[in-house]
Amino acid sequence: MCEILLLFLVHLSRPVCVDVASDTEAVLGSSMKLTCISCLKREELKPNTNVNWYFTSSENNTYDRIHIFESNKGDSQSLDGPFKDRLIWNGSKDLQDVSLLILHVTESDRGIYECHVNRTFEFGTYTPYTVTKKNITLTVKEKASNDTTAIYSEIMMYVLLVFLTLWLLVEMVYCYRKISKSDEQVQDTAY
Repeated sequence: MCEILLLFLVHLSRPVCVDVASDTEAVLGSSMKLTCISCLKREELKPNTNVNWYFTSSENNTYDRIHIFESNKGDSQSLDGPFKDRLIWNGSKDLQDVSLLILHVTESDRGIYECHVNRTFEFGTYTPYTVTKKNITLTVKEKASNDTTAIYSEIMMYVLLVFLTLWLLVEMVYCYRKISKSDEQVQDTAY
């Protein structure tokens, strides 16, 4: 019985891929993670995965799309251009998270980033493929803006913490009284 329970718990503890949106505000001079996640429907399949990142600048009304990064079967490299030596692979080994990190964000990094994930599956002569494309419109600010969601969630965390502490205190007093009453009844019946 214990072995079945253990196998069930191990099965539930496998990592899960969750597709989340990327941040879209970068702070001048800091690092910025461009999040691109492309979850596999069936994790036991090992497809050939190619990842390409493109950038279209919104500066000076020039809308030329340039190829800035590529990863082919796990070999990744930053390409020549405005991001040379400023892009770092920040994805996972299983190539479901294919995110990039931009170092030392500048004003000219403002624009649209495109993440293209091409997967080819091999089943003998049948080789289906999937293509996932995601766009991230990045703005660059001089300093970080206040995130009201983070402030509200922090307040809620403290309220919840106080509530749970009070609830635990009430439970402890209740249990203590119940145990004391039970001990008194045992002593009364002993005499």
